[in-house]
Amino acid sequence: MPDALLLSALVGLPFAASILAAIMPKASRNLAAGLAGGVALACLALVWAAYPTVSAGGVLRAEFAWLPSLGLNMVLRIDGFAWLFAGLVSGIGALVVLYARYYMAAEDPVPRFFSFLLAFMGAMTGVVTAGNLVQLAFFWELTSLFSFLLIGYWHHSAAARDGARMAMTITATGGLALFGGVLVLGHIVGSYDLDVVLASGDLIREHPLYLVALVLVLLGALTKSAQFPFHFWLPHAMAAPTPVSAYLHSATLVKAGVFLMARLWPVLAGTEEWFLLVGTAGLVTMLVAAYIAIFQNDLKGLLAYSTISHLGLITLLLGLNSELALVAAVFHIMNHAAFKASLFMAAGIIDHETGTRDIRRLSGLNRSMPFTARLALVAAAAMAGVPLLNGFLSKEMFFAEALTAEAPLSGVLNLLPLAAMLASAFAVAYSLRFIHGAFFGPDPVDLPRTPHEPETWMRFPVEILVLACIMVGVLPAATVGPFLAIAVQSVLGEDVPYYSLSVWHGFNLPLLMSVVALALGVALYLLLAKRLRRGLDWPPLFRGLEARRIFDRVMVFLSWRLARRLEAILGTRRLQPQLRLIVGGGILAGAAAIWAGGIGPGNLSPSPVDPVLALVWVVGAACAVGAAWQAKYHRLAALILVGGAGLVVCVTFVWFSAPDLALTQLTVEVVTTVLLLLGLRWLPKRLPGPQDRGPEVMTNTRRIRDLAIAIGAGGGLAALSYAVMVRTPPDLLALDFLARAYAEGGGTNAVNVILVDFRGFDTLGEIFVVAAVALTTFALLRRFRPAADSVEVPEQQRDQGEGEAGVAVTGGADGRRGADWLLVPFTLTRILFPVMLVVAVFLLLRGHDLPGGGFSGGMVVAIAIILQYMIGGTDWTEDRLRLRPPLWLGGGLLISAGTGLAAWLFGRPFMTSYFGYVELPLIGQVPTASALIFDIGVFMLVVGATLLMLVALAHQSVRGHRAAPPRVTPPAMARRDPAPVATPAGEG
Repeated sequence: MPDALLLSALVGLPFAASILAAIMPKASRNLAAGLAGGVALACLALVWAAYPTVSAGGVLRAEFAWLPSLGLNMVLRIDGFAWLFAGLVSGIGALVVLYARYYMAAEDPVPRFFSFLLAFMGAMTGVVTAGNLVQLAFFWELTSLFSFLLIGYWHHSAAARDGARMAMTITATGGLALFGGVLVLGHIVGSYDLDVVLASGDLIREHPLYLVALVLVLLGALTKSAQFPFHFWLPHAMAAPTPVSAYLHSATLVKAGVFLMARLWPVLAGTEEWFLLVGTAGLVTMLVAAYIAIFQNDLKGLLAYSTISHLGLITLLLGLNSELALVAAVFHIMNHAAFKASLFMAAGIIDHETGTRDIRRLSGLNRSMPFTARLALVAAAAMAGVPLLNGFLSKEMFFAEALTAEAPLSGVLNLLPLAAMLASAFAVAYSLRFIHGAFFGPDPVDLPRTPHEPETWMRFPVEILVLACIMVGVLPAATVGPFLAIAVQSVLGEDVPYYSLSVWHGFNLPLLMSVVALALGVALYLLLAKRLRRGLDWPPLFRGLEARRIFDRVMVFLSWRLARRLEAILGTRRLQPQLRLIVGGGILAGAAAIWAGGIGPGNLSPSPVDPVLALVWVVGAACAVGAAWQAKYHRLAALILVGGAGLVVCVTFVWFSAPDLALTQLTVEVVTTVLLLLGLRWLPKRLPGPQDRGPEVMTNTRRIRDLAIAIGAGGGLAALSYAVMVRTPPDLLALDFLARAYAEGGGTNAVNVILVDFRGFDTLGEIFVVAAVALTTFALLRRFRPAADSVEVPEQQRDQGEGEAGVAVTGGADGRRGADWLLVPFTLTRILFPVMLVVAVFLLLRGHDLPGGGFSGGMVVAIAIILQYMIGGTDWTEDRLRLRPPLWLGGGLLISAGTGLAAWLFGRPFMTSYFGYVELPLIGQVPTASALIFDIGVFMLVVGATLLMLVALAHQSVRGHRAAPPRVTPPAMARRDPAPVATPAGEG
């Protein structure tokens, strides 16, 4: 299989399957699970297909041109290290999908769950296979987004919503810092290509901006991997369904941070700053989280803090600036993924079959759930570092590195071995609490459900992972040795130090440290056993450590106090002061630029003023002044006058040979006028202004001030326009576009060719903005209905279905509501409707050569439908047309973006356009351009966005309409509300 196809499928399959799962009905539980499991297994097969290349030291690489002029291409690459992580993402993902099929309740919206899970799988695969730093930062933020959706999946639970919001806030903020660090690294190296960056270690470390880049990159990595002091978000993410916890917190989300640190280890490590920042964060996190884990009363809370501690261990190893420590870190990443995923699944089985995760209520489950108990016992022993299990081997390597590490600060060398033993003893203690508290002791009483073994296939993923823990612990060199070797070699290159994966290394100091740590852990648990059985609200010695409370206070300050203060200073319920600030800021910015650079005389002589055009402008100015004056008295009259000013602008465009602009302006004027008419009915009553509260002099002062601002803004733009028009630039860009429009774009209408070809990437971004605006408008208005007394419409008019404009906005013809005199115009508009559609298609098809295009054509279709609505009523629109604006919106986006992506199939940069001639029988040569397909997407999006905003506004204008009732939590979902994580005060 070609590298490009393999890598594209590996990243793209989960996203495509996510879309399919999202549109499945709620009842298709098995189908959604089968789709997710099949995609995960397919991705695992693709990973194995890359093994022959990476095992030989090769790299699979596929590069797709994106913005080659800026050095931004989409690069997918898999070396040994990326291969290892991609295998973890897809392999454990397949097991989690099988587990989730039996864990999730039938009443849950399971297809939505698998849609989010697959999207997260694709984002995580994108992170590990990214060959461009900007691309890596993009997928990095996608993991934050989709983890937010997964953690908040049970959105009826306040704990899930709070945990999702906290995780999103911390990890996304770190992602912004990472993006800044990526930009700094690209500036230092001169390229964002990962291969180039990895080959520039000395250049980066010796650069003055090294520390800046290091801090920014580490902020992204440490927040994602929940390192102190950013650790507190992960325990609160346990409100997610257990399959989410098993996936995100064993092999994917929290491992992204350590993946990034290991990925950039060759270029950022090896300095004192790296050791101090990374090593200190890892050391503190390892000890603090392990200590807090002992006192957790919730099974998943205990596992969450143990995860944080093990991530701290990995971070500490990466911070030691030792190649052998890097080997140990990569080895422990693999081991931790196996035993932690199995433990999370075991905790989920306990919760699923007993109805609780509270250790204080659990005991004696060994008798009712013997198979689950033995699986959990082996996984917990691996987490504690018991010999002949995988966790013991990486722990031994950690002890050896703690003894031999070279630290730049005196005293640290003596601290590291003690800290390593102490953290290991804590791990033994919380592992014993997990096993002894849940499975041993007297039979449990008063449990929500009678405990019993789960279904066989629900336990099967745990069995596979526990078997891996045993096999790696007994035969490490034969099982995991080759995979570890290729991963380490891809990071360190050919100079990989010697290391041994033997189970027995003789009697040595690391073995003695292991024995001491095991004994200390057992003694510590026995000492605390009775006290832990009663439960503690907060771990001793850490009552002042209130990271969650600090976070909450910061969020309250930012989102409440500071926001309210800024709102009091800058905000107002009246639109005019807000516009005054915006326009005033623009005037000051323009004045500052002119003051700094100045405007000299131009090199062109002004043309004589045409009296006809001058008269047209006088009419436009009169309309503008009249609109400003009438806005005080009658909004409808002001709206009509604003439309008159817009028509004058259209005439001006035609006068100066800009028919495309005139056509666009005209259609936009019509649509916005109608939409404003619909919204006019629901405008609130005018708030009392200064003129109603003070003397006449205050009114005059306000008017003079507004007049001065208007003159300043208008005069400034006029002066700037005049300065541009009396100058001929040395290299006129328009001539270049005109010369290349037909030769390269295949169109004689240079304006349209610029929009859909030369600057197609800008247009793509703009239509995404239009779609976002339409969706936002619909979301804001779909449940909003103003109170009757806040609407400035007389009661008699409301009864007649008339708004301020005196138009029957709620009526219809054919015997429906409304006045009978609308029957004739309604009939005429229905006759004109197909004619307007033909005109729209005509404008669309001719846009590449003559004035028109997708935007203008889409606006004409929107005008045709709006006229039908205005005259015929919403019943005609909804019941007879079945418009489905979201389908138009989504289809337009997919077609436009797909046109750009199709260029990759031919090895061309993104958004590259094709132009050529096709020979047709009897017709001859017919010009064809792929830009037409892009324009069709724009056409569909404009129709969908306009109609969606129309629906949002018209939704409020239908008499008798009532907002949708609030959602009621189904009893099944309420029953599955996850138990809150029992965390210490200040941490939970």
